[in-house]
Amino acid sequence: MNKVLVMSLLMGIFVSCVTKQKQDQAEVWKQEIRDAERAFDSVAQAAGLQHAFAAFAAEEVALLRNNTLIKGKAALKDYFEARTQPGISLTWKPDFVDVSASGDLGYTYGKYVYTATDSLGNTQSSEGIFHTVWKRQADGLWKFVWD
Repeated sequence: MNKVLVMSLLMGIFVSCVTKQKQDQAEVWKQEIRDAERAFDSVAQAAGLQHAFAAFAAEEVALLRNNTLIKGKAALKDYFEARTQPGISLTWKPDFVDVSASGDLGYTYGKYVYTATDSLGNTQSSEGIFHTVWKRQADGLWKFVWD
C-alpha cells in the first residue's frame, strides 16, 4: 500500500513539473509573438506599411481586404504597391496573445488606428479590431499567415 501511495505522489510531482515546463515554454512563445508584433509595428512606423507587411508576411500569407482575399506574398506586395501613398499610418497593439501547445502557431488581436492625410492636409482616422495569425518559420522566426 505504501508503494502505491509513494508512486502516486511521485507521478503527481512529475506531472506538475511537466505542466509547469509547458506553461513556461508557452509564455516564452507568447513573448516571441508579442516581440514580432512590436517589431512589425516599429517597421511600419519607420519604413512604411508596404515594407513592414512584406517583411513580416510568410510566403503563404492571406489577407482579407474589402471583401477580397489576397493570397501569397507576391500578391500582398502588389496590393500594397498599388495603395502606397504619403500621409497614411497604421498603429496597433495586441491586447491578447495565445499560442498552440506545439509552439508553431499563435494568434493576436487588439485595436488598431488607421490615419490618412490628404493633399489638403485633412486627416481622417478610423479605429477597429485586428486579428493576426502567426506561424513559426523553419528558421524559428514568427511570420504572419493571416491578417
